[in-house]
Amino acid sequence: MNAKREKSINSAKQTNGTSATAAVGPEGNTHFHTLTRQAQAKRPSQAKPHYPRTAALSAPHIESYNSMFLFGSGATVEGLLDKGLRDIGVKSVFVGKDKLEVWISNLVVGKPLLHTSHAATSVIYPSECRERGISYTAKLQGKLNWRVNGGPTMSEPRSFGDMPVMVRSSRCNLENASPSALVKHKEDSSEFGGYFIVNGIERLVRLLIVPRRNHVIAIERGSFQKRGPTYSIYGVSIRCVREDMSSQSMTLHYLNDGALQLRFIYRKSEYMVPVLLVLRALRETSDRDLFMRFTQGKTGNTFLTDRVELLLRSFKGLTVHSRDECRAYLGSKFHVMMDSADDLTDVEAGSEFLKNVVLVHLTKDEDKFNLLVFMIQKLYSLVAGECAVDNPDSPQHQEVLLCGHLMAAYMKEKALDILEGISNQVRMEQRMKPVSVDFHDNIGKKIEYFLATGNLVTNSGLDLQQTSGYTIVAEKLNFYRYLSHFGSIHRGAFFAELKTTTVRKLLPEAWGFLCPVHTPDGGPCGLLNHLSHTCRIITTPLDVSSLPSLIASLGVGQMTGMGPKVVGPEISRNSKLSDDEDSAVEIDPRVAKKIMDSTVLSVQLDGKCIGYATAATCRRVADTLRYWKVRSENNVPLDLEIGYVPPSNGGQYPGLFLFSTAARMMRPVEYLPTKQVDMVGSFEQVYMDIACVKEDVVAGVTTHIELHPTSILSVVANLTPFSDFNQSPRNMYQCQMGKQSMGTPVHNYPHRTDNKLYRLQTGQSPIVRPHLHNEYGMDEYPNGMNAVVCTIAYTGYDMEDASILSKSSHERGYGYGTVYKSEFIDLGEKQKRNRGASNGTPFLHFGLFGPKGDTWMKPEMIEKLMAFLDEDGLPKVGVRISDGDPFYAYYNDIDGDVTVVKFKSFETAYVDEVRLIGNDEGTQELQKVHIKLRIPRPPVIGDKFSSRHGQKGVISQKWPTIDMPFSESGIVPDVIINPHAFPSRMTIGMFVESLAGKSGALHGHAQDATPFQFDEDHAAADFFGEELKAAGFNYHGNEAMYSGITGQEFKADIYIGVVYYQRLRHMVSDKYQVRTTGPIHNLTHQPIKGRKRFGGIRLGEMERDSLLAHGVSFILQDRLMNCSDYSQCHVCRLCGSILSPVAIATKMHSGGIDGSVGDTLSEARDAIECLTCKTSKGIDVIAIPYVFRYLCAELVAMNVKLKLDIS
Repeated sequence: MNAKREKSINSAKQTNGTSATAAVGPEGNTHFHTLTRQAQAKRPSQAKPHYPRTAALSAPHIESYNSMFLFGSGATVEGLLDKGLRDIGVKSVFVGKDKLEVWISNLVVGKPLLHTSHAATSVIYPSECRERGISYTAKLQGKLNWRVNGGPTMSEPRSFGDMPVMVRSSRCNLENASPSALVKHKEDSSEFGGYFIVNGIERLVRLLIVPRRNHVIAIERGSFQKRGPTYSIYGVSIRCVREDMSSQSMTLHYLNDGALQLRFIYRKSEYMVPVLLVLRALRETSDRDLFMRFTQGKTGNTFLTDRVELLLRSFKGLTVHSRDECRAYLGSKFHVMMDSADDLTDVEAGSEFLKNVVLVHLTKDEDKFNLLVFMIQKLYSLVAGECAVDNPDSPQHQEVLLCGHLMAAYMKEKALDILEGISNQVRMEQRMKPVSVDFHDNIGKKIEYFLATGNLVTNSGLDLQQTSGYTIVAEKLNFYRYLSHFGSIHRGAFFAELKTTTVRKLLPEAWGFLCPVHTPDGGPCGLLNHLSHTCRIITTPLDVSSLPSLIASLGVGQMTGMGPKVVGPEISRNSKLSDDEDSAVEIDPRVAKKIMDSTVLSVQLDGKCIGYATAATCRRVADTLRYWKVRSENNVPLDLEIGYVPPSNGGQYPGLFLFSTAARMMRPVEYLPTKQVDMVGSFEQVYMDIACVKEDVVAGVTTHIELHPTSILSVVANLTPFSDFNQSPRNMYQCQMGKQSMGTPVHNYPHRTDNKLYRLQTGQSPIVRPHLHNEYGMDEYPNGMNAVVCTIAYTGYDMEDASILSKSSHERGYGYGTVYKSEFIDLGEKQKRNRGASNGTPFLHFGLFGPKGDTWMKPEMIEKLMAFLDEDGLPKVGVRISDGDPFYAYYNDIDGDVTVVKFKSFETAYVDEVRLIGNDEGTQELQKVHIKLRIPRPPVIGDKFSSRHGQKGVISQKWPTIDMPFSESGIVPDVIINPHAFPSRMTIGMFVESLAGKSGALHGHAQDATPFQFDEDHAAADFFGEELKAAGFNYHGNEAMYSGITGQEFKADIYIGVVYYQRLRHMVSDKYQVRTTGPIHNLTHQPIKGRKRFGGIRLGEMERDSLLAHGVSFILQDRLMNCSDYSQCHVCRLCGSILSPVAIATKMHSGGIDGSVGDTLSEARDAIECLTCKTSKGIDVIAIPYVFRYLCAELVAMNVKLKLDIS
């Protein structure tokens, strides 16, 4: 083995914040660890999890959920719920002259317990909720407090419903459970939680991308001009987030007349406010002070000074001057909007507006003033073309909306709704007769509805762009799919409707944070991404209380006097040149750099301006802080993001931006000066120089290096062997097909009630695997089989990606799978639909014999039923049932009738389990059962298989072993594939895997398939070829093979090796569709669509072309008319219309001896007449598709006549 390869793998470092080297090199990865896994399965650990990296996948979900109850660092560690209640404050309402104040406090979520005290144990675990189909919840309780006219406070404990609990969170009964304890409670030993159980279904709040908090973003949108005649396309926006994770966005618009308008949305209504009005309400200030702050002393910049003068003059129209006058003006306008207390003055209401709407992440008015000034400066710079537009689709300006943060903001709004409901109720009762007021409201039910549907029912919109699609089902189709749910991150449902593809593009800024490979093809492409496996989401804020003083000691100063001044005579002279003069003067590059370094920049910490310094000072501060944080000195946290944006000509607006908040994406890289791990964020990475490999390091420029080249890939993308040898679309396809394969989704099959569960009975550990395969414990959940694959065009059955399967391999269990389906039968639901159910007593009961006994059935009928059902009316475990067989039986008390429900299915199944489900107390009569059906699925012709390189195809034939080709050593391949599958797809990784798998099987060890280990100087083919050569096989993987039909040796050597194959869930048994006659559409009379509704398959345009090309065009008449919507109708040959022939009234037969019966019948035969031609001579009957008649009728409604040429 070459030294380069060994060094490449051993350089991969663990991503838990240490610089330890992971033992993942070939020497540490040449074993399957079978005995270790067997020992772990027999005796699970009673301490730490077996696979810590797998358990860490759910950390962002669990930690954000826990933050609702405990959040922060240092002394302030109260939860987000408490912070939200404190921010809501007191709600006041006047009853006559009396002032009633109401507020909620001490919201507490307990542990999930049974509501009864009669049970042996009151603790409830997730497995029981899954099996019973109920929600995993705990009591949500709090205090409702009130006082009248400032008197003594009275309080009352209140229940606010049952709050859904996240599995393995701090409120779950499985928190900190060891693998041994998890198995004891009927879970997998590697269960890592992070989801909710709602009505027995595991649901996950998916990660969403939102704008980066507390950071000003410059945007340019054509839609801004539609807001008014003077509005321009320019603006800056900021998404401000409070301590309780609720947010309020603001946008500052530039108007062509020089004015600036501040726009915000409050309770789904949009408002505009002059920004100068807000500035003057925040601080007593003069026009001169504002002018100097906006211009930053650049009085020679006429473009800027002219616009600032226009802005200041535009404010003269408002007759307000002082701070209190401005606040009173704001209060008078927004008093009703804010729903402020009636006894507040306009000044106090204005102060409340500034607190709750304007830059809500800041608490001091001075800080809000400074940040608004910064927004104005950045907007003017954008309009002047001095800075570039920020890309809102770039990860640099994005963060993650976490589950716990979303739920905390939602619960805060629901608590506010309760208080407002109380206020409204009191006002209403004051006008009507006084009755008792009900303060109770169920917050838990609203949260449960949100998790069950993903729909956000909110009055304010929570400053989000979508109202649905927040939650998904955590499907356990296989372990790949389950894992990927927790790392998936969505751009938002709003962007899925956009026709533009800009938001879907993969940007360079996403390097190391979003996987470039793992995204679906089709509709969600580029919108549904996945985090790289080393990307970590910060879930708690950092302690940065000492940072401002630390930065001040490094030379960052405060804004003093009329603003920062540039120093130096030469610099000052150049900076004061006007725009015209500036374009005509050539500045020496050294002087230009000096000007850049002396530019005064803003230094911000989480959206708060903490000082100002020159660019050179800011660069030195950034470098010093990075050195300190890597070495853990001066209390600078490792997860601090240090984004220094240098001054440039038309680039991003400069400044030093520090971020310490939660929900940021961070990833580990190696800091070259100290050889330690540094955590970098998506904002700062853009301006850093990070080398991928050691050869890329430039002395004096490069500061960091990647821990491993695979750091950019997600977990699932890393599991593709030798992915660097493949064409990139094939790696994307494998990420999708790996999640669609039949595997081993769970270990606790007897305790699962999933709607559908796929299981591969003969899963194997792959011989060729990347090193992350072991770290994530993928061998616990095998996803395929090691197959001997021969690449040869052997018969015509391997065309078009089809493959031939050895019949003996099939009989030995190759690809054998099972599908488990669940049926919940609830008699209570049937009773609700029955109008006779008036009281709560059940009148439907499971049973084969009701009150009448067996007297109502014939003996042969009883014998047939008893072959499938027990006397309790439920199927026997293990019985084989087909379509039309008895499934279960129940009777009713009213008339004693027994109802036997028949089994409806396309295929035969076996009853695997019958689960009886009761209530919490276990005292209720049996009303609900769960029946699990097992359906064997051996591979059949047409079932889909694929390798791990996107090479998918169906089984076209199961070939007898005697007819299969064989090698000199007697090896008969399991699978034969066509060599034409490779040239256009360029999946060289599959060739390399075949070589590696073959050598690994011969030498008896696993092969490391981690990408980016080989290069042109050290080729993979040479490395594995030497291993094959050492085992006595051909260096290139070819072998002489013999025809199984003639016994003669093939003229060419055949490429044969071992490849890991996956069986996909797309099976013929689920998709075959047959129909002769059946239901039709009422309007078109064509067959309806849908397999379950016995519908037909659409014969479309491409199928039509195929029939024409085969020269069998007459079949089209049979397919498109005779077997579809054949109909006969009258047509007039004279005018060619099928709509004008109508039936005319005939004479009735008068009867009697002289009645003209024959004449009357003759008239009846000729009773069809053309309304246009006024005759029946040209009437004839033709056969046409019924949908053509419908088309004619629709065209007539549009005044279009359709004429047929009848020959």
